[in-house]
Amino acid sequence: MNLQEKSKTFLRTRRNTLLKRVAAIDPHILRGSLIERYIRCGKPGCKCVDGPGHGPKYYLSVSYPDQKPQQDYVPQQFQKHVARSLANYQKLKTLLERICDINRELLRRREEL
Repeated sequence: MNLQEKSKTFLRTRRNTLLKRVAAIDPHILRGSLIERYIRCGKPGCKCVDGPGHGPKYYLSVSYPDQKPQQDYVPQQFQKHVARSLANYQKLKTLLERICDINRELLRRREEL
């Protein structure tokens, strides 16, 4: 959508619509990535020697500036919940970016935010 071609009324209406969508997002929100791993135990004769390994095992990986990524084990029963929480974060991030774009366009026009 080319915001520069839209009226200020349209921009404010669109921003209000986006804000309502932000409020409607499930509050279960996580930032990071869900990593799926298969682990080999190293025991001779174990099925994991010739197969993909034991698993899947899931880990939530979160990166912070100037730090190593932090990883937390996610029990299998929480994997789907964590995946939904990560998706909620992405939805929220996308909506916030759109709202910021609208606010920046209003600022360029010297309109009150």
